Amino acid sequence: LHLRSAVGKGTTAELWLPATELPIAGRASNSEASLNRKSARMTVLVVDDDALIAMSTAAMVEDLGHNVLEAYSGAEALKLLESGAIDFLITDFSMPKMNGAQLARTAKELYPELPVLLATGYAELPADSDPELPRIGKPYRQDQLAVAIAEAVKTVSSGAGVRALAAPRTAAKG
Repeated sequence: LHLRSAVGKGTTAELWLPATELPIAGRASNSEASLNRKSARMTVLVVDDDALIAMSTAAMVEDLGHNVLEAYSGAEALKLLESGAIDFLITDFSMPKMNGAQLARTAKELYPELPVLLATGYAELPADSDPELPRIGKPYRQDQLAVAIAEAVKTVSSGAGVRALAAPRTAAKG
């Protein structure tokens, strides 16, 4: 640390730190992070009735290396889910007509192994909400979202690809 001060000119503080090429402990290198992103690429459906929040979440998810589809209501989300091409669902809780818990319940009836993450600013949810449904509190940062997505996928994944797990449930014939 070096301080210099001159009357009428002000004070200058210099702090010199040694440079290093060593990776930061606990953090993957850029090449490792890039490889992990490519191998874990999913199609994520982001559902929020607030377009700005949906766009913000979508941008964070895309930056994590995933493909993103956006819906602004539960009904619109269910139409997109019918395509069978969704690997992961992130939904806001507080939406008109069909809230996020109701959307999650309906999505799980159609696709029992679909990972779902409920985003909410509420400390408590209604009693009829699934207590096992993974949640992330609003507001959230991208690193928190990445961890929540990984945890939600881990809870439903048993070695098979997520898309294989998200195949629609069909009625048994007979």
